[in-house]
Amino acid sequence: MSESSPILDQRHSGRCALVTGAADGIGQATARRLLAEGARVLAVDRNPDGLSQFSDSLVADVTQSPTELVAQVIERFGSLDYLINNAGVASGAPVESLTDELWAQVMGVNVDAVFRLTRAAIPYLKQSSRGRIVNIGSVRSQFADVGAAAYTASKHAVAGLTKTLAVELGEFGVTANYIQPGAIMTGITRQVFEQRAEFKDYWVKKSALKRLGTPDDVAGAIGFLLSEDASFISGHGLTVDGGAMASL
Repeated sequence: MSESSPILDQRHSGRCALVTGAADGIGQATARRLLAEGARVLAVDRNPDGLSQFSDSLVADVTQSPTELVAQVIERFGSLDYLINNAGVASGAPVESLTDELWAQVMGVNVDAVFRLTRAAIPYLKQSSRGRIVNIGSVRSQFADVGAAAYTASKHAVAGLTKTLAVELGEFGVTANYIQPGAIMTGITRQVFEQRAEFKDYWVKKSALKRLGTPDDVAGAIGFLLSEDASFISGHGLTVDGGAMASL
């Protein structure tokens, strides 16, 4: 969490969280914020760089052994309250040239891993007095763009899966929501924004706030959905895009 980001309180005190894709960007900002606000966090990423700042971290591929990731949380903390499925990839190509391999890679990380990890976590989330699932979708959970068939399809799938989880788990007091980030400067997007000035300028101008988003902007929204203040919000996508999609 950046020094300029306010710590509201210890609203997550005593809660235990699993955050994937935590070595950089949104995942890292979310893990740091939760720790600052009192939670215990297992930060997971396949890239060890960026994990050293966390006292509880695990180098792992989310597409492998989801039950082991959940078991690690229970072994270390004894319970699980929050699951934040943030790990993702953004590879793409036009449908005509999209290979089976690339399609499978994107779906494997963005959809299959989310499904499998969530399935493994559900029994423990049901036991929590504040079970929360927050998945990372995209503004492309609603819209589409040229050359992004696999990514767009995967983020639509995240939206559908999350809504189903909300319906199925509501009776146990577990909420499920998804974030729809717009143009956020992260490790995944940084190279594109830096190499394609016109692409960056487009999103800055399209944003009502006239800037790109930061990982902390998204982490704040995630923190809200995990909090008691969001206890009656479930099955929805929260758009964090600086007002970019509010106009054509």
